[in-house]
Amino acid sequence: MAFERVRNSRGEALREAVAAPLRRPPSLAWQRAFAVAVAALTVGVVSAGYLLYAGLGVLGLDRAVGWGVLITNFVFWIGVGHAGTFISAVLYLLRQPWRAAVSRSAEAMTLIAVLCAGLFPLIHLGRPALWFYLLPYPNSRGPLWMNFRSPLVWDMLAVGTYFTVSLGFWYWGLIPDLAALRRRVPGWRGRLYGRLSLGWDASVGTWAAYERTYFYLAALATPLVISVHSVVSLDFAVTVLPGWHSTAMPPYFVVGALYSGFALVLVLSLLARRTQEARALIGEDAVESLAKVYLALAVFMAWFYLGEVVFAWRGSEGAAWATLQERYTGEGCWRTWLMLVANIGLPQLLWHPRLRSHPGLLLGLALSTLAGMWLERWILIAGSLEQGYLPSSATALHCTVFDFGITVGAFGLFFTVYLLFLRVFPAFALSDLERAQAGEIQR
Repeated sequence: MAFERVRNSRGEALREAVAAPLRRPPSLAWQRAFAVAVAALTVGVVSAGYLLYAGLGVLGLDRAVGWGVLITNFVFWIGVGHAGTFISAVLYLLRQPWRAAVSRSAEAMTLIAVLCAGLFPLIHLGRPALWFYLLPYPNSRGPLWMNFRSPLVWDMLAVGTYFTVSLGFWYWGLIPDLAALRRRVPGWRGRLYGRLSLGWDASVGTWAAYERTYFYLAALATPLVISVHSVVSLDFAVTVLPGWHSTAMPPYFVVGALYSGFALVLVLSLLARRTQEARALIGEDAVESLAKVYLALAVFMAWFYLGEVVFAWRGSEGAAWATLQERYTGEGCWRTWLMLVANIGLPQLLWHPRLRSHPGLLLGLALSTLAGMWLERWILIAGSLEQGYLPSSATALHCTVFDFGITVGAFGLFFTVYLLFLRVFPAFALSDLERAQAGEIQR
């Protein structure tokens, strides 16, 4: 009886802590973050609007470098999006108690990032209104059909499948939380929770069906991330361009996606911790666990960077080695060294135990990693196109103000939608928090 009373009282406190940010007005930290995000989004909207009006010529593209900032942003955001559901699903399958502090942010990150990523191929088409040509539908324009041998079609099918599974995984995990909070949050949000909870009654049978389905979705989403982002890497690997044509591309892309995605999960978790005033829900143990995984992924990235050098050095493709030499010693070598410092140099500070529990330092390191991983995509895509096989065709891509504006706008769009998500849906997985807390009481 004493155990039941303690569990009920702590469960009540948890529900109150999760529901409280949804009932009260947004905090000052949330308002400041939202203002910055909307300002960045405005820059992006203006830049994209003028680009659609004037054409792709306003970007820094040329004949040699046909893929620039737009495809760089696509690969960056699709990698970030692929990592979110994978992180949540793997932590669930491994039964990690600190998963409850980050799972909701990771799953929301996936959905928002995939939507952001989908905008860039449409703009890159030059004629976005004809995007439906990629879809397999009957038409009356003669033998016009999608080319199943095109990696762009593979992207569309793979990313669409992953988004569907991720949406189901996110929504299914949200159902018990919405049911628990539908009477605690007043107004339209409470009514919305009641509709979306699908008549949840918290019976033993309902919980058993929920756990079984959630497990299957997690088991499906985990390998799906690896396969889907490997498909995205084939956009590059199936070509003969030096720097792209490599069988190491799929694992390289997957690890890079996990690393950049986890860095953004770290940023979002710390942002939710501050803007939702939820330091009790994301405790010091959860922050330190995030830091340890982040450090481990930085070590993995260092291994892949080393492998890239070894493969090019020992391989039979002279142009690949020349391209890599240009990256590290050429005119634009500062980009490569800046990327290495941001991605594998600065995170080594976290070997010190005290620094792993410092939220401000972790936020700074994660933001630098996001910048470094974006720069890595830029070096891989535009840097490889700048070199090619013929020295006479070598060029240097110079970005315009619209390249920068669209990139800033993508980050503004992401954080604007995420901050609105924090005001509409619970930022933390209540059912997981209660389960983890019950395990602590039992121990």
